[in-house]
Amino acid sequence: MKSVTESFATIIHGLRVEHLTDGVIQRSKRMILDTLGVGLLGTSTEVFYKASQYSKIYTSNLSSTVWGQPDFKLPPAYAAFVNGVAIHSMDFDDTWHPATHPSGAVLPVITALSEAVPQSPKFSGLDLLLAFNVGIEVQGRLLHFSKEAQDIPKRFHPPSVVGTLGSAAAASKFLGLSLTKCREALAIAVSHAGAPLANAATQTKPLHIGNAARHGIEAAFLAMLGLQGNKKILDMETGFGAFYANYSPKVLPAIDSHTWLLDLQDVAFKRFPSHLATHWVADAAASVRKHLVTGGAPLPVDRIQKIVLRIPDVQYVNRPCPDSEHEARHSFQYVACAALLDGTVTVPSFHKAQIDRPQIRQLLKMVELEYPEDNLPSFNTLYCEVTVTLKDGATFKERTNTFYGHWRKPLSQEDLQEKFRANASRTLPIDKVESLIRLIENLEDVEDCSTLITLLKGSCPRRLQNVPCT
Repeated sequence: MKSVTESFATIIHGLRVEHLTDGVIQRSKRMILDTLGVGLLGTSTEVFYKASQYSKIYTSNLSSTVWGQPDFKLPPAYAAFVNGVAIHSMDFDDTWHPATHPSGAVLPVITALSEAVPQSPKFSGLDLLLAFNVGIEVQGRLLHFSKEAQDIPKRFHPPSVVGTLGSAAAASKFLGLSLTKCREALAIAVSHAGAPLANAATQTKPLHIGNAARHGIEAAFLAMLGLQGNKKILDMETGFGAFYANYSPKVLPAIDSHTWLLDLQDVAFKRFPSHLATHWVADAAASVRKHLVTGGAPLPVDRIQKIVLRIPDVQYVNRPCPDSEHEARHSFQYVACAALLDGTVTVPSFHKAQIDRPQIRQLLKMVELEYPEDNLPSFNTLYCEVTVTLKDGATFKERTNTFYGHWRKPLSQEDLQEKFRANASRTLPIDKVESLIRLIENLEDVEDCSTLITLLKGSCPRRLQNVPCT
C-alpha cells in the first residue's frame, strides 16, 4: 500500500499544467500579485536590510535577483531567503485557513530558481503557476491532518513548518525531480522545519518565511545530489507528526481525481500590515468611532472612560503597551486604539512616532480584554466586539464578524491592484508597477518568465548602504 509520503511525492511529481483549473489560476494570480507588492515594500525595512547585509557573505556561480535591487544578486537559496524576509517583514502577506501564510515561502523560490537555473524550453507563466500551486497545495494538505492546525497557532509559526515543505515541493517541481527525489526533498525539509511563536512581534519572525524559502531550495538541491531521508517522514508521529497534536495523515487521492484546496478555500488579503486577527478589531473600532465623531472633528479622548474588546484568547496578540512596530503589529489593543483615534489603520500607523503619540498611550490605558466562550481562536469563525463607554455613562458597541479582505468578503480586483500600486511604487517606477500588474493579470499567457524577473529588478540602486527609514 502506498505511504502518505509517497502519495505527496506522486502529486508533486505528477501534476501538470493541464490539471490547473480556472479558479485556481485566478486565485493564485491574486496571491502572486499581492506577494510581490508586499515583498517590494518590505525591501524598505530594517529587518530586510540586516538580512541582506548578512547574506552578502555568500557567493555562488549561480545568482538570482533580490527584488527591487538592480545591482544586488545572491545565490538562489539566499535570494529566496531575503525576498521571503521582505515579504513577511511587515506581516502584510496573505493568510490561509487552516492558519498559515502560504505564498511567502513559495514565490521567492520560483523566481530565484527561474533566473538561476534556465530552463529549455523556457519557463512559462503556466509553469510558474503550476510550481506555485504545487507548493501551496502541499501546505494545505498537511494542515488538514491535524485539528490543532484549525486554530490560530499557540506553539510554533506554521509557515516555518508547512511553508518549508511547500517550498521544497515547489523547488522539486521546478527542477523536475524524479518521484523518489521529490520524496527525499520532503524528508530533508522536515529536518529544516520549525520556529517558535516566542519570536512573534520581533525582527526575527520574518526570518521564518525567509528560512522556509531557503531551506526548501536546499532540500531540493540536496535531494538532487542523492541525500536520503526517512521514506515515511509524513506518515510518522516522530516525523512530521512531531509538529502537530492529533496528527492523522491520510494518503492523498490519485492524480486523476485530484482537487485543489485553493479551489475550495480562498486566502485573506490584508488592508494594513499587522496580524490577521487585528483586522476584525480595526473594523469594529472604526465603526464605533463613527458614533463618537462628527465631520472632521477629532476623537474626544478625554471623554472616554473605558474601551472593551471582546476577542478570542490569542495571547501573542495581547500586548497592552507595544514599544516597537513589530509589537504594535501583534497588539489587539494598539490596533483598536489607532482605528479609534484615526478612523483607519495604514502602513504609517506602525511607525514609532505614531505608536508613541500621547493620545495613543492615553487610550491604551483604557483598554480591557474579554474572551467570550463562543469566540474561538480560528480565522474562520472569530469575531470582535468593541465597546466604548464615555464618562457620562453613554455606551457604544459595534461587532465585526467578517472584515473586508477576508475570504468571505474578498478584496475586489481593483482594491487589490491599488494595494499593489501603493506598495510596489515605493520601490519601482510607476511604469514597471503597471507592467507588473498587466503581466500577472495575463500570467497564463506569458511564454517566458524572464520578463517578470527583469521587471522585479527595479531601475535604480536602493537603500542597502544605510538603514532604511521604516
